[in-house]
Amino acid sequence: MMEGKAVIGETDMLPTMQQDALRLAAKALDHFDITDSTEIARFIKMEFDCLYGPGWQCIVGTDFGSFVTHCCGCFIYFGIGSLAILLFRGGSAPEYDTDRLIDMKTVKA
Repeated sequence: MMEGKAVIGETDMLPTMQQDALRLAAKALDHFDITDSTEIARFIKMEFDCLYGPGWQCIVGTDFGSFVTHCCGCFIYFGIGSLAILLFRGGSAPEYDTDRLIDMKTVKA
């Protein structure tokens, strides 16, 4: 399995979530060719949506840059061989950002 060859670069996930990310990446690489980064990303994203709720984003490739906002505890960047994987839950989802919600009953026009 590819899981043992994964190298975590940055993360703020709980160890159990990290292991799920590595396990799913290894499973994706068993099912898809390493050059099919879109399908690998789709597989990991959909599985994390099922396991941990909607709003996950996944970027997979050999050469990319990113600057993202993520929910606390919902970020991991790791590599498997020459493939880099960035998995995170977006930080602006209103259902997870309760400090920014407004009760519309109290708002008067």
